[in-house]
Amino acid sequence: MPAVTVDDLLVLPRVPQPDATTATERPVVSVTAAPSGYEGEGFPVRRAFAGVSVAALDPFVHMDQMGEVDYAPGEPRGTAWHPHRGFETVTYIIDGIFRHQDSHGGGGLITDGDTQWMTAGSGLLHIEAPPEELVASGGLFHGIQLWVNLPRSLKMTEPRYQDIRGGEVALLSSEDGGALLRVIAGEVAGHAGPGSTHTPITLVHVTVSPGAQLDLPWRPDFNALAYVLAGTGTVGTAKIPVRTGNLTVFGPGDALTLAADPDQDSRHPNLEVLLLGGQPIREPVAAQGPFVMNTRAELIQAFEDYQAGRLGTIPAG
Repeated sequence: MPAVTVDDLLVLPRVPQPDATTATERPVVSVTAAPSGYEGEGFPVRRAFAGVSVAALDPFVHMDQMGEVDYAPGEPRGTAWHPHRGFETVTYIIDGIFRHQDSHGGGGLITDGDTQWMTAGSGLLHIEAPPEELVASGGLFHGIQLWVNLPRSLKMTEPRYQDIRGGEVALLSSEDGGALLRVIAGEVAGHAGPGSTHTPITLVHVTVSPGAQLDLPWRPDFNALAYVLAGTGTVGTAKIPVRTGNLTVFGPGDALTLAADPDQDSRHPNLEVLLLGGQPIREPVAAQGPFVMNTRAELIQAFEDYQAGRLGTIPAG
């Protein structure tokens, strides 16, 4: 880990440090530890947002860190066909291979830095599973699935699918070359990622070298979350310790700080962080199972539509 990188960070566009005389540093509001569980047919996950209020997460709803796990032959698992309505799913694969398919015609293989961005909108059926060759061979698997809410006006929008290859992400360097930023969606310091989003968000995978610090400008109208995928370090100017599976919620401001400990373990030599930010929707959230709506009545309607076959049919084969 990670799959998408460069040999010389100093050839990349640099992200300027925030102006210390005018920038407002975002304070650390909370640091929580993600509990472990299982999803689908039994693949291990960390529930990244567990214990964090909906208001602090808005516009994000749910996030699982899938793995990191080194499967033995025959062990890789996925999910069965299941419905979605009212939000977007973002699946980012760092290591390994995952196959996606939906009833609206989207799908394909994503691997080693690829992202599958599915707008469920008005509703569809979806399946995600390792391909047969990975099941047979086993191997390393690690990724993230993020749920991004849609505002009331877009809950029933037409479903769509984006296939974002790892080589398409915007690669940036911190000013001193101590951190690599992969901008998947949104923008950082004017550099935009390839993901097209209904809800304004920024999604960045950051690698911070041992002992390095990243001081990053951040849109003041967005919230700010930092999830540690691997490694150890600190967040904020108060240098609060974080490690794998920790989620940091930052308070208001227009700049944030991450730093990697000088000593990392041999398997994960850097601090790996997923940075998320978005414009809060500030609408009621009624979420249950695979549906994210605004009211309980809309949830009941979603379940009834699914049971009546109105969210699509499983494609032949």
